[in-house]
Amino acid sequence: MTANELRAKYIEFFVAKGHAEISGKSLIPENDPTVLFTTAGMHPLVPYLLGEPHPAGKRLVDYQKCIRTGDIESVGDKSHLTFFEMLGNWSLGDYFKKESIAWSYEFLTSPRYLNIPPEKISVTVFAGDENAPPDDFSAGCWESLGIPRSRIHYLPKEDNWWGPAGETGPCGPDSEIFYDVGIPPCGADCKPGCKCGKYLEIWNNVFMQYNKGPDGAYTPLARPCVDTGMGVERTATILQGKASVYDTEVFRPAIAVIEKLTGAVYGKDEETDRSIRIICDHARAAAFILGDPKGVTPSNVGAGYVLRRLIRRALRHGRKLGLEGPFLSEPARVFIAFYADCYPEIKEKEAFIYSELRKEEEKFLETLKKGEGEFEKLLPNLLKNPSKVIPGRVAFRLYDTFGFPVELTEELAAEGGLKVDRRGFDEAYKKHQETSRAGGDQIFKAGLADHSEVSVKYHTATHLLHKALKQVLGDHVAQRGSNITPERMRFDFSHPQAMTKEEVDRVEAIVNEQIRRDLPVTMEIMDLEEAKKSGATALFGEKYEQKVKVYTIGDFSKEVCGGPHVERTGVIGRFKIQKEQSSSAGVRRIRAVICNPGTV
Repeated sequence: MTANELRAKYIEFFVAKGHAEISGKSLIPENDPTVLFTTAGMHPLVPYLLGEPHPAGKRLVDYQKCIRTGDIESVGDKSHLTFFEMLGNWSLGDYFKKESIAWSYEFLTSPRYLNIPPEKISVTVFAGDENAPPDDFSAGCWESLGIPRSRIHYLPKEDNWWGPAGETGPCGPDSEIFYDVGIPPCGADCKPGCKCGKYLEIWNNVFMQYNKGPDGAYTPLARPCVDTGMGVERTATILQGKASVYDTEVFRPAIAVIEKLTGAVYGKDEETDRSIRIICDHARAAAFILGDPKGVTPSNVGAGYVLRRLIRRALRHGRKLGLEGPFLSEPARVFIAFYADCYPEIKEKEAFIYSELRKEEEKFLETLKKGEGEFEKLLPNLLKNPSKVIPGRVAFRLYDTFGFPVELTEELAAEGGLKVDRRGFDEAYKKHQETSRAGGDQIFKAGLADHSEVSVKYHTATHLLHKALKQVLGDHVAQRGSNITPERMRFDFSHPQAMTKEEVDRVEAIVNEQIRRDLPVTMEIMDLEEAKKSGATALFGEKYEQKVKVYTIGDFSKEVCGGPHVERTGVIGRFKIQKEQSSSAGVRRIRAVICNPGTV
């Protein structure tokens, strides 16, 4: 079964079970500073899992494009991917564990669908701890379907528990489904979750049934939800009897292109294979990031930095295979053709993708020249070192300051009879990662996903700001993104030049006037076309369902939005614009705060 067939069968199965098919969302999360990319199929649905009603109902199914870079160094083996597709189905306070587990099992084993032999399936459930009991109910569900106790494994919270997304919020146990690939166990304790490769996780059913409070206590939710996820690439690999995701039709055409470009042969040498796999994965991920409706471009911060790193890492591995110039457009072209039907946005931005890839490749090639020049400057002093070892901190400075890969430093060092203190480099690199991660943890503590009172106020204020900008600057203004924390809001919008002080003051005054008027905020569910005809504003780059939620703020604003919002504008507080600046070409950015009336 191909990846395309798997995707179609999954949707067919759950639609037959009463689920509404919804469209996947952008790779770039809206109003969520907790992550740079959409990392799982559930990510765009967090507001609805937290209680917001979804316009399509209580049973949902979709396929979602995702990016994860936490284990980017593992990409290049036979299973890790940066970009991947996730199939998901959800119950928003409707069915729960019994139905979810039964349908998962039916889809996996039914001859009409995946037809996986039941004896190949093992599962895990939550073992319990001081906060929640063992998930015996899920274990009983699996046993009733014919899975023997010997293949039902109880694992601790780090393995079989989801959430909460922040410090507090909904969370609960999960039940993971594993496929036995058929190799011998690594030992007597070998079981699902073991790193030996015998068991491959293909599906995760998350049962959100608790709320973690500020005091750390877990209380049962009045509205339990189900969130499931199945990886397209991994499951297709199993169904095709392949040893690696790269052996499927998803990657084989791109591998053939790289073989043709380099003269290398895939499958003969593990080091060569690793470079080819990295090029394939990173070319696909870069194409999807650039091709996303809210796509970013390479830069030194945030999502743009991740994109830059992917492109440059792929280019470095191309050099290892003998490619000296830009080449990533060639494998990217294969992926764009492959995904054009299910993700038409990537085809629509094809020319832009090729242009940005080439610009970044050329920039990196220039960076490599500078790095080589810097190395040449250091070489005389390095040669004087009796140990003939380049300190790790020096190699890391070349990497961190000039973007010069340590592998190239090692190559140049070898030519001069030197070695690099790789342990010292790794220590410096690890310290750098820990510093970055600590910063990321601070970001994670904020965000709209927590539905805190202040975040909801800020989100509602973005509607007022959007409309005020249109009134002052013109109807060409369109939201290009927003980022909310409990401390401030950022709002990006299309406009060709900097705003004047008078324009900024007028916008601020209009927003505060609507807050002073204490306008009611109401919601209606409409057909998308009906919403547009009614004058509702839809956000740039957003993919909407047939049924949408439309929020109206008095006689002032009307937007298609998922929420959440305050009930009246008077609770927001005083709105203050702190800065207006450029975000990118043709896009401006406003940074603003809200305060209690009279404090500014």
